[in-house]
Amino acid sequence: MDALTDHARKNLEHWDRQSDDYEARHSEQLTQNPMAWGCWSVPESQLQVLGDVGGKDVLELGCGAARWAIALAKRGARVVGLDISARQLEHARRNMRDACVDFPLVHASAEAVPLADASFDIIFCDHGAMTYCDPYCTVPEAGRLLRRGGLLAFSAATPILNLCWNESEDHVDDHLHANYFDQRRSEDASSVNFSLPYGEWIALFRRNGFTIEDLIELRPPHDAQTSYTDYAPIAWARAWPAEQIWRVKKLRDS
Repeated sequence: MDALTDHARKNLEHWDRQSDDYEARHSEQLTQNPMAWGCWSVPESQLQVLGDVGGKDVLELGCGAARWAIALAKRGARVVGLDISARQLEHARRNMRDACVDFPLVHASAEAVPLADASFDIIFCDHGAMTYCDPYCTVPEAGRLLRRGGLLAFSAATPILNLCWNESEDHVDDHLHANYFDQRRSEDASSVNFSLPYGEWIALFRRNGFTIEDLIELRPPHDAQTSYTDYAPIAWARAWPAEQIWRVKKLRDS
């Protein structure tokens, strides 16, 4: 990999260190429905974020163990999986062998993707690299990598969740704890996450040649179950959106 930013190196170390534990905690949920969005696994069949992927070139940014990518490959997509963590990619290779599916895996940061311009019809991630990378790097990279008319779609935490995160208690509550306009990144001892206010996302998309197709605020079903129990209580996420999906299309070069 090329020289990494400080936050990228920190996140690489975090995911190499946490990958096995993450698989142990979440593999059952992720395997049960690999094409599903967010912590409560809202099905792609219900949301139709990506649409028909057959015959399309698809890049997953932060593919982890590649369950999404494998499912899309089985539906006829020409998939590439990218992840900054070598250990995550080891899990991906194992799952690909088990599924009898083969496609390229790229060990790189989503902030500097070593692939050619205009190579893809769809770029997506479910949380993944769009959470752990600087959007002022990833959105221009997506614009470079997508063909005209191509789709960028990703899920992430909402500004509302970030505003209501009580850092001293390390959980979300029903009070505002942060300055909305100052939201950019959050950092703890192990990793760095990124987020933007809504208006800043919109301006960033527009500057890079994207038009907004949809903003989906995920609301889990009242009986939804999740292994991501430290994210937000389901009652909270049914009252306020904890996760969002941006769906934007490239109309022009930036």
